[in-house]
Amino acid sequence: MNTERTQGEQPTHGTTQMHQEDLDNLIKEYDNESNFRDLRGGLKHFVTLVCVSLSVFHIYTAGFGLLNEVSHRTVHMTMIMGLLFLVFPRKAAKRPKVGIALGLMYGLFYLLIAHQLVSALGNNLSWVINAGIYLFAGMMALSALPLSFLGGRGNKPGWLDWPLAILGAGFSGYLVYFFDEIFIINVGFPQTMDYLMGGVAILMVIEGARRTMGESLSIIGVLALLYAMFGPQLPGVLAHRGYDIIRLVEHLYLGTEGIYGIAIGVVATYVFHFVLFGVLAQASGLGQLFIELATLLAGRYAGGPAKVSVVSSGFFGMISGSPVANTVTTGAFTIPMMQRYGFSGRFAAATEAAASCGGQITPPIMGASAFVMSEMLGVPYNELILIAIIPAAFHYLATLCMVHFEARRLGLEGMPAEDIPRFRDVMARHWHQTIPLIVMVTLLLMQFTPFLAAFWGIILTVLCSYIPLLLKPMGFTKLDSESVLTPSRLIFSLEEGAKQSIAITAACACVGFLLGVTTLTGLGFKFSGAIVGLATDFGTWLTMIVPFGLLDQASTTLFVALILVSLACILMGAGIPTTPTYIILASIVAPALDEFGIALLACHFFIFYYGVLADVTPPVALAAYAGAGISGSDPMRTGTTAFRLSMGKALVPFMFIYAPSLLFLDFDAQEFALAMISGILCILALSAAYIGFFCAPLQKAEKALLTIAGLALVGSLPWLVLLAGSVVVAILLRNYRQSRVQPYVAAN
Repeated sequence: MNTERTQGEQPTHGTTQMHQEDLDNLIKEYDNESNFRDLRGGLKHFVTLVCVSLSVFHIYTAGFGLLNEVSHRTVHMTMIMGLLFLVFPRKAAKRPKVGIALGLMYGLFYLLIAHQLVSALGNNLSWVINAGIYLFAGMMALSALPLSFLGGRGNKPGWLDWPLAILGAGFSGYLVYFFDEIFIINVGFPQTMDYLMGGVAILMVIEGARRTMGESLSIIGVLALLYAMFGPQLPGVLAHRGYDIIRLVEHLYLGTEGIYGIAIGVVATYVFHFVLFGVLAQASGLGQLFIELATLLAGRYAGGPAKVSVVSSGFFGMISGSPVANTVTTGAFTIPMMQRYGFSGRFAAATEAAASCGGQITPPIMGASAFVMSEMLGVPYNELILIAIIPAAFHYLATLCMVHFEARRLGLEGMPAEDIPRFRDVMARHWHQTIPLIVMVTLLLMQFTPFLAAFWGIILTVLCSYIPLLLKPMGFTKLDSESVLTPSRLIFSLEEGAKQSIAITAACACVGFLLGVTTLTGLGFKFSGAIVGLATDFGTWLTMIVPFGLLDQASTTLFVALILVSLACILMGAGIPTTPTYIILASIVAPALDEFGIALLACHFFIFYYGVLADVTPPVALAAYAGAGISGSDPMRTGTTAFRLSMGKALVPFMFIYAPSLLFLDFDAQEFALAMISGILCILALSAAYIGFFCAPLQKAEKALLTIAGLALVGSLPWLVLLAGSVVVAILLRNYRQSRVQPYVAAN
């Protein structure tokens, strides 16, 4: 096989799969949402009890009816925020000086909130309570500083974690306990204690997001609150009337526009159930079924292991909302296998990361953002499933094309026949594990509520795992009996499902600050106006400098606006998970695209896709970095390669903006057919150009022309699409004929 690599690395032969402990450490390192403490003793049993209780609560309400909107969300938040400070360790600062500076910033903000409360309520409070407010803020400020003597960085909670856990559960538990007084008897007339608990809530949510998500999201929450409080002091278009702490507490804590807004509502009704289903499905052996099916479908073809990686990650992504966890779980098997068969470590890790990120956009079970989108737009989830089919197919087509061209360039063959399972044997072992997924997808397509579909998926996953034991006495011995959800494994899965939901809950609560401030101040309209203005000015300039009137101002302005929005999505997604990224940008950026007459659903899908892309976009390409940890390749270079392999996800949003028929919006058969043809040609052109190979090696000039023509195919100008398509077809045909005349043989 060829020893030269486009990626500049040698294949790693004899690579062995990593131990489970190493994989768990990788997930903890690159996935903040899974960085749990390894608890021991009585505390472990207590946390397990609370987690299992939370999972059982959600399973019960999904099947037998939700509580009222506020009660359901506050019960969920009570248990989650109480768990957060016990389950997640304090983060050690990678750069001490930066950590101290940020800690001081948070501390000053916490003291500012305390001062605002005392100033607003001081006449109604005793000096003891006033002192207690400052003492609480001081404790929070101390917790924000990266001081080692506070403890709590390892598996054992520090002395500050216990009061934080109590207060975290307390501010939502207060609303649960005094629900009638706050929301029925005294509605519209909050009491002093309500404002005090609201102040606690603001500080606890910021600190919770900081501990689970890192600094980026919590800083956004702080800036949003400061923007609301100091509006009159801001310059120009940013200025507004300003809101004191009393008004902020009423809006963000005692209503459903802030902490307990739509984001938490979706987590507590949809996301939790599907996260739990994914954990249970994986524990019941469904992940192994996906890998075997992927091997069966793709293993025999050129570069088989890489294609297995793409297909299995697509399957696994349907039940896993975390690109990092997806990369590590399937990559533990596929990355070493790709390296053994001749792919470089960097290409193997990048392939797995690019494919894993596609799971969030792959029907029928997409990432949490899809459920948020359904709720925000009022579009039934079963419609989103259908809308997402073509864009997801384009993403995987692009990844598979590049993998195929790389394999052909290196002269790699498929997997040996003896390593490829037979379909009959796979289904004989695993047919019972498909029942929950089939039932759940059927219920979704029949327009049952997502949480009811998830309820039956969860129940059937548990019940069907016992089928091998029930049928074994009857002679059915081939069924997989090692994945039975025994009581101990079931309890572990219920606990793990609850833990996996802690970070996304904390993130969505913090995002609630931005959403609430946006509705108070009109921030979204101001931001949208700035994007529209900048796009119009730049679009006008481009139209003027391009000769012969080849560009019209409307299409050029739209293109510039799309570029600006995509850059905003990628920058916002650097270090922030997809769901909060989507929620933030959907509230402040989507209105800008709506100004150009684009369908609102297409605008939201555009933002959603670019939020997902952030997981493979350097400098914070967490999924790619996790893959690099398995392959031993350079993380930054792996991230760059993963981004290029994800170019389908980067270009597809432009395609469906210009041709909404790809999303089945205002469907036009002719537009759909043309968009499909140009999309496929675009993917072929860019894939071949990046790898430098189609049927034979490509010359530098051919690669340059294919790149330019491929990008042009994304546009909407008919003459440009026709010209670009002709160039692509001509170059690829020429390359094919060259390969027929002089067959390509990879160097050995």
